[in-house]
Amino acid sequence: MEPGGLIVLLALLVLFWLFIIKPQRRRLHDQRELHASVEVGDEIVTMGGLLGYVRGINDEDDTLEVEIAPGTNVRVARRGVAAVLSPEEEGLRAEPSNDIRS
Repeated sequence: MEPGGLIVLLALLVLFWLFIIKPQRRRLHDQRELHASVEVGDEIVTMGGLLGYVRGINDEDDTLEVEIAPGTNVRVARRGVAAVLSPEEEGLRAEPSNDIRS
């Protein structure tokens, strides 16, 4: 193989690593940190789009007890948490409107 071809191949491997592998590792690391940081009382959004409050954590089987409506609790796998909503995000939510448009 020519030296020029080897340099091009090496450059392609470096670019592949920079644009594909490194960002994926960063996303995986961030996701693991998010799942580890969930605490009782946090408001979460699940991957399925459910919003609720964490009422209990079972470390034995890695699940959360989430209250999705008053008196309605569901078990959710910790891996199913898409986001933890901060108090700042909660205050920015639009209140339901009584304005009905046809």
